Amino acid sequence: MALPLPEPGPKGLAEELSECLSGLHRTVRRRVRSQLALEPLAGAQGELLRLVVTRPGISVSAAAKELRLAGNSVSTQVQQLARLGYLSRETSAVDRRGAVLLATPAGRERLARWADERAELFERQLHRLSEKDVEALTAALPALRALTESISTDGTDRLGQGASTPGDRIGSHQDKTTEDRKAP
Repeated sequence: MALPLPEPGPKGLAEELSECLSGLHRTVRRRVRSQLALEPLAGAQGELLRLVVTRPGISVSAAAKELRLAGNSVSTQVQQLARLGYLSRETSAVDRRGAVLLATPAGRERLARWADERAELFERQLHRLSEKDVEALTAALPALRALTESISTDGTDRLGQGASTPGDRIGSHQDKTTEDRKAP
């Protein structure tokens, strides 16, 4: 069954693209989580864990700024991830009054297992598609990367004012259900 084409113009394409990518993300997350039998993390927890793995030693305030979340929200996420054994909070060697965040081996392993399973899922599904569809997806990657970069650097909401939190951005976590916000 062929899917209907999006309404003509940028608005129709934007709506279809947003719906398609959200559905893909949600479906992949659910399939990977069911394969790995992991307890779900809230979206902010998954984002924070990924950030700490890629930037070991980041401070809570720098993580909050990077994630565009309030510092107290990030502190709460840090406490929860530490209780789960995924993060540790240690005294900064540079400023003994400050703290830095480090992923534990369990936290790094969880993200690695998640990434491996997600890649395997995509690989299996790409083999099921036609060569034409795989070529179309390959050709679309540069445009999707450019769109991602454009959205991440836009920094304005619908009123043209700077977005201060993820909830200020269209398509943010506030537009999603609780199930949608769960992460690796």
